[in-house]
Amino acid sequence: MGTTVFERNRPAASLVSQSLSDSKHAVFWLDDLGERVSHPSLSGAIRCDLAVVGGGFLGLWTAVLAKRRNPDAHVVLLEGRTLGWAASGRNGGFCEASLTHGEQNGRNRWPKEIEALNRLGLENLDEIERAVIELGIDCEFERTGSIDLAIEDHQVEWLLEERTDADNVFLDAEAVRAEVDSPTYLAGLWHKRSTALIHPGKLVAGLERVAAELGVEIFENSPVKRIDADDASGQPVSRLVTAHGEVTATKTALATNAFPSLLKRNALATVPVYDYVLMTEPLDSAQLASIGWQNRQGLADMANQFHYYRMSAGGRILFGGYDAIYHYGRRLRSAYEERPQSFERLASHFFTTFPQLEGIRFTHRWAGAIDSSTRFCAFFGTARGGRVAYSAGFTGLGVGAVHFAANVMLDQLEGLTTERTELEMVRKRPLPFPPEPIASMGIQATRWSMDRADHNRGRRNLILKTLDALGLGFDS
Repeated sequence: MGTTVFERNRPAASLVSQSLSDSKHAVFWLDDLGERVSHPSLSGAIRCDLAVVGGGFLGLWTAVLAKRRNPDAHVVLLEGRTLGWAASGRNGGFCEASLTHGEQNGRNRWPKEIEALNRLGLENLDEIERAVIELGIDCEFERTGSIDLAIEDHQVEWLLEERTDADNVFLDAEAVRAEVDSPTYLAGLWHKRSTALIHPGKLVAGLERVAAELGVEIFENSPVKRIDADDASGQPVSRLVTAHGEVTATKTALATNAFPSLLKRNALATVPVYDYVLMTEPLDSAQLASIGWQNRQGLADMANQFHYYRMSAGGRILFGGYDAIYHYGRRLRSAYEERPQSFERLASHFFTTFPQLEGIRFTHRWAGAIDSSTRFCAFFGTARGGRVAYSAGFTGLGVGAVHFAANVMLDQLEGLTTERTELEMVRKRPLPFPPEPIASMGIQATRWSMDRADHNRGRRNLILKTLDALGLGFDS
């Protein structure tokens, strides 16, 4: 087995520990919001036209778009804790056009639809940009594009096989380092239109404000325990039961992401995988000059265990990824968010990437659960005779795709036949994950295989090839 650049150029352990010594275990994006509006918990019984379960990006976009389609609809949103506290407030702020977790994944699974999916993805990102402007949401939206980075020789070969045009520009070592200066960069592919950067916390707060202004009734700290099929009169509705109340809804949209589904059919459809993130203090002018990055692109390297990173509007660097940790039994626990070895590994890799930033400190460290599906992107469906719609399984690329998913769910609940609802991607479900202990054994074997591939010029072993053939796998 070979070594990776992060092993060949490992920084001193003292540098890593010093950089983390003053960091706090908190989500920067949510810390940066200051005081927020709070909403009551549900108490008593109410009726509505549409109930939305989940107060992250998917639930908020669904509620907002529903009111924009039909201003007279009574829409209720139920959140188990506070709006945006989970994945929607913890991600890297990459708002991607891709609906399929990358071109290759989409082409492998839906070759006849890939051109339409690419077009719809770009249209979806354009719609988000327009909505942010029209609704006056200050979420630091920047259409910077992103660069796929080759940091090993074999990854340069992969980049040379990619399609290039005016919007997808190949950068050799000199050109990529002129954009962002790291000694690890051997080449890059700059996708100029397909990525925007946002401040996740500010997008949550902006959508929250807009939803309230449109008349959405919002309840926090109101986890839904179950969905009953009918009310006492036998009418075809959904009755959403919480600890202290219930909502009777004509239509229901489920936006619960990595959390256990309220529908039995989706019990094995996703697994929660923990992802880890660091945020630096603001860079000073000399530090900024040492790395360049004038065009502020989002960055990600091309390893199986990859890093993603970007510059905040305030001049901080967010650096995350690599480790993707699954816990036996699909468990979600706050204790899993504090994992010193993951934060130390990220800090070490950061200084390998930017040795010229030696001495910079990290102010925040956090983690969150990604809702992973076996096809690495969202799935969709309806239940209860079309009265309930759901979407989940975004596998870490949901910031932009949830807007598309919200429109799909609303189309389905309205009984509309649209280009979106007719997609094979929307109509067909992914293969489920197996039950335990098989799921855990398979995921750990896959992670081990991905690590071996990264140490063996990207060559996939029999485990990965078999999973590819079955349409199963694992991706952060």
